[in-house]
Order: sequence, then structure tokens, then C-alpha cells
Amino acid sequence: MNTTHNFDVIVIGGGHAGVEAAYAAANMGSKTLLITLSVESIGRMPCNPAIGGVGKGHIVFEISALGGLMPKLCTKTYLQVRMLNTRRGPAVQGLRLQIDKFAYNKLCSTTITNTPNITVITASARELLTNAQRAITGVKTEDGMIYSAPCVVVTTGTFLNGLLHFGQSQKPGGRNEEGVSSSLSASLASLGLRLGRLKTGTPPRLARSSLDFSVMAKQDADQLDYLFEFHPHRTTTTRDCYITYTNEQTHEIIRNNLHLSAMYSGNIKGIGPRYCPSIEDKISRFADKTSHHVFVEPEGADSDEIYPNGLSTSLPYEIQECYIRSIKGFEQAIITRPGYAVEYDFVHPEQLNHVLEVKNINGLFLAGQINGTTGYEEAAGQGIIAGINAHLKAHNLPAFTLNRNESYIGVMIDDLVSLGVDEPYRMFTSRAERRLLLRQDNTFLRLTDRAYQLGLIDESTYQDFLHEKNLLERILYDLRQKYTNSQLLKLCEAEYNFEYLKNQLHPALNERMAQTMYAEIRYEPYIQREEKEIQKSLIYQDMIIPASLDYTNMPGLSRELQEKLKKHKPATIAQATLIPGMTPAAISLLIFKTREHRQEI
Repeated sequence: MNTTHNFDVIVIGGGHAGVEAAYAAANMGSKTLLITLSVESIGRMPCNPAIGGVGKGHIVFEISALGGLMPKLCTKTYLQVRMLNTRRGPAVQGLRLQIDKFAYNKLCSTTITNTPNITVITASARELLTNAQRAITGVKTEDGMIYSAPCVVVTTGTFLNGLLHFGQSQKPGGRNEEGVSSSLSASLASLGLRLGRLKTGTPPRLARSSLDFSVMAKQDADQLDYLFEFHPHRTTTTRDCYITYTNEQTHEIIRNNLHLSAMYSGNIKGIGPRYCPSIEDKISRFADKTSHHVFVEPEGADSDEIYPNGLSTSLPYEIQECYIRSIKGFEQAIITRPGYAVEYDFVHPEQLNHVLEVKNINGLFLAGQINGTTGYEEAAGQGIIAGINAHLKAHNLPAFTLNRNESYIGVMIDDLVSLGVDEPYRMFTSRAERRLLLRQDNTFLRLTDRAYQLGLIDESTYQDFLHEKNLLERILYDLRQKYTNSQLLKLCEAEYNFEYLKNQLHPALNERMAQTMYAEIRYEPYIQREEKEIQKSLIYQDMIIPASLDYTNMPGLSRELQEKLKKHKPATIAQATLIPGMTPAAISLLIFKTREHRQEI
């Protein structure tokens, strides 16, 4: 006999998208149900044991500003901290944390199960329930239970009809040794949603005790005063990371056995990520390369397992062992778990609107890999937006959106719903036209006020934020009154002489404030130029791009953008601006080439 339980919001899936969706909805006051295949797997990190990086780290900062859970968990479970791209400007630097994935998983599960307003059940969702008006009414699980709610967030990750590939062998699963969700795909399809198939993968895990770290290059950690959260945290390192390389012998072993890889035997139909390819794909696509980086990363403080980042594979176990042992430092390596590939269903995201709600199904939200993205950070960024909006809709409140000019999350969502995906989507700083304004250091300045209005952050944190914001504005104002821009730029080399700057300006100045000052002053002329480029694109947005315009080898246009322009065939400049990764400079080039082409014909 069916039993009905009533909730405001139901979240299906306990991965990074589901965790943020449930956490946001519950903290805003919604009675929230989280349906997961396993309570122990809530917040699990099935692939690389790290969070952040260039572009991805920007998303985590934004999750933090919106009161999300991921940044809080990172602060308590990291092993090593590095700021990437430090030789470049502050707009394209990225904070990356090596994480104790076991501690993260445990803390996440404990936090979610103890969060007020969240009920967690272990079950498999079978069917999405709707009424005659195509509005969500609830979820039916495989055991026949019915849970009612006006809003449902589906965050199934790789579990939607997941199929694992080990060489020529396959078995159902969203991750190794875990179950699969099969009925839900049919339910989504019955609602008229168009589904596709994608692929991702993971490398073999190696026994730490079997590796020779003395012949590898050690990756030095950074000491920082801030992580992803607003309040300061002086970092420490508890585990080291290393780098080694593949070689010609490694490549020869893989080339000779490509036919045994599920990627090349025809067994895998799904499309894999271009920017995180398998080692087989690297060897095949970059045949001129004689070596590739392998980042040797610890999986946990108390774990003997090592994650060789860069060696994702679906080759048979014996071939994995062979090529692994050809790598310097891995000569005696013991594989504790073989690598594998996983195929899974996804929903083409152009069927969603900008709050991640399905356009023609009232109250159905999708977040994470089901929308065609890859990565914990991208999933969490979507999850928090879906959770916020599920709560708002359940309580008949106005929707919350982030646009691409104010956040990386906004860039990602706009890319997904405007153009869809033909490969797993990954965030890069190059995707953001306004990246000079969307920096890590000014994330809280951009988003904290909006988060406070939604009730996502507490009063104490908000007051601390206002104090820092007001002090920063006052110092910047006083500086601009006293110095010329060139003098300011010299004075504000804060990243390199912070103590001097603090003594000169204000004793309460912190490193984040100093970085913001430096960036604002350094980028000022570029920001003004960027604004002009954006205005120019608005003026020319209705300009028709000739169908005969050849993008191949167009000087000043990256190969990636050439491929995307040829694929999407934008009819106007306005359509071209929607292509992921299209920059103001590229738009200016298109305008110039379009005008030049017209004159020629």
C-alpha cells in the first residue's frame, strides 16, 4: 500500500549538486527530502581528490558567497593548498585544494543528515509524478513509496543508466561497486525530455608504498591567509603532491593496445570530455607529444592509495599495469583499483531556463552532470542555484538568477541553456567575457548582498563583510585622491609587499583587500577598454554574418573558437556572443572580418 509524505522540495541524488541543492533549500526554510542510493556516499568524490583550480575555483568562491556547503567542507578537510597561475594576473589565478576525500565524504554526510529541515532516505527514484497541467507533484521510488512536493531537483550524476567499462567488459553502475538508476531515464523521456549519452572516466589507484617518490618532482604548497570562505584561515600542509611523466615506452604500450580500450573498440557510444581526456585519447590525439604530466596526488591523510591524475583509462587491467610500470617512479607500482570509464544519460540543457527549471514542466529542476557538465565544482554551482529556486518556487517567491556579467555560475548556466552541449562542459576563465571583473578576490563584493537578502548567510558574517567592504572603499577613495594611477600601481604591488602596504595604508588591511585594490588599479584601463568592446558588440549585435565567411585559420581566432563557429554557424553577431568562450576581442575580430568580407563581395 502506497504511503504519501509531504515536502516542499525533493532532491534526487546525494552528489555535489544534490548536497548544495538540499542544503540551500533547507537553510532557506523548505522542508526538504534528499533521496540517495546510499547515505554513506553523500558528498563522495569518486574521481580526483581535489577541489578548485582556474575557473573551477571561481565557482567555489561564488558558492561560498552564496552560503554553500562545499567551501566549508574544504576548509576542514584539505591536505595541501596551491594558488595556480600566480605568474599571471589576479583575474586568471585559481585556488586549488588537495582534499582528504574520505574525511570530506564523512563530514558532508554527517552535516547533511544533521541539517535542520533535511530528511534523508535511502531509495532509488523510479518516477517523477506530474498533474494534468504538467506540474510536478512528487516522486515515486522503486519500493512503491510516494513523496509529494511541488518542486523536485534531479541531480543523478553518472548514475542515470550508468554503464561501467573495464576494457572489453561492462557492467551497470554509476561508480564502481555502486548501483545505478535506470527507471528514472524512462520517466524523464516519458515527460518529453530529450536525452543524450556522455562518458567520463577515472585512472587506476596505486599503493603509495609501492611508489618511488625520490625520482619525482615535488609540488610545493602555498601558504595563504584565506581559502574559499570569507573569514581568514592560515593554511598548513599535511601531505605532499608530486609530478612525474609518461614517456615514449608508455605511449607505445598504449598505442599497441588501443583496440582493447572501450573508447576505441566501439563499446562506448557516449562523448568524452575534451579537456580531461583519457590517456588513450591523449596518445591518439597528440601523437607528436613524447610525454604527458602525471600529477601524483594523495587520496587521504590515512589512505595508502594514490591518485595518478592524468591517467584516466578504460584499457584492460593487465595493460594498465604494463603502462603504469613504464612511468618513472611507478616501476614497482601496485594497482589497488583499476581505472574504468562510465557512460551515462544526460538531458540536453537547452530544455532548461536560467533558474535550471525544465521549461515545460513546472517545478522540475535539473543540476549537475545530468545537464552535461563535468566536475564537482560545476555540479555544486548548479546545485545551489537549483536549490535556491526550488525553495523560492515552492513558496511562490520571485526567482533568483545570476547573469554572465556578474558570476562564473551565471556564465556556466547561460552557456548550458543557450547553446546546450555536445561534450561534457568544463569551466575555464576564457568562457567569461567579463573575467577582469569576475575575480576570486572580489567574489564576496559581487554576491554577498544578494545572498544576505535571500537569507543564505548569517548576520554576523554579513556585518563582517560590510566592515571590510566599507574600509576597502574608503582606502581606495583616499588613495585615488592622493596619487596618480602610475603611483598607485607601484604602491599597490600588494601581492609582493603586503606588510609594507598594510603599514602605509591601514593596520586592518588584509591580504584579500590588498589583492582587490591591486587588481582594481592594475586592470582599470583594461576594464574601460573592455566596456567599450562590449558597447561595440551591442551596437553591431544585429549585423548579419555572411554564411560564406571562412573561420578556418582566421588570424587572432583560437582553434577552439574556429571549431565552435563552424559548428554553430551564428547568423548574427548577437548569436556569436552566446558561443561559450567567445571573448570581446573575438567579437571585434568577427565584426571586422564581416565588414571586410562584405566589401570583398
